[in-house]
Amino acid sequence: MIRYLYRLQFTCNPTMYYKVVTMKLPRKMKMYCPFCKVHQLHEVERVKKRKASELRWGQRRFRRVTAGYGGFPRPKPDREKPTRRVALKFRCQKCKKAHQRPGQRAKKFEIKEQ
Repeated sequence: MIRYLYRLQFTCNPTMYYKVVTMKLPRKMKMYCPFCKVHQLHEVERVKKRKASELRWGQRRFRRVTAGYGGFPRPKPDREKPTRRVALKFRCQKCKKAHQRPGQRAKKFEIKEQ
């Protein structure tokens, strides 16, 4: 998979800036299927974020700390990051099973048709 993410460092400022080009992937790609154990045609789809469960330990701790009188327990984030992680799901056309890979950072992401 080709990455379209380039990192530039400017001499006037020690912080790193990211020049991000739109990441484009085809709708169908031929890649390795861990279930079939051969290379097959896969359909690419973006993973949608589901509603957070109230029963998870982190959420229970958050509710306990923020309950009652008092200020917010943690500072608000000062800004958004320039890029977001794009989670992709690859569904095999033969066995119809899906697998994921580690997400990649991209500012803009689009799935293009052939």
